[in-house]
Amino acid sequence: MFVSISNRCKGCGACAKISPEVFDIWENSAIPNQDKVCGNENSCIDAAINCPNGAIVIDD
Repeated sequence: MFVSISNRCKGCGACAKISPEVFDIWENSAIPNQDKVCGNENSCIDAAINCPNGAIVIDD
């Protein structure tokens, strides 16, 4: 699974609250740590579902 952030991200921090192992907020945008996605797939999906801007992109 590959996780990326689109330019729709406003840095609200919802993803970092749902999946702090994978997401950090830096300069008003989320940054996924791709090395931490493996084993945290379910929380990444939850973060994508709950992103208010639909900014999390997940590719299998």
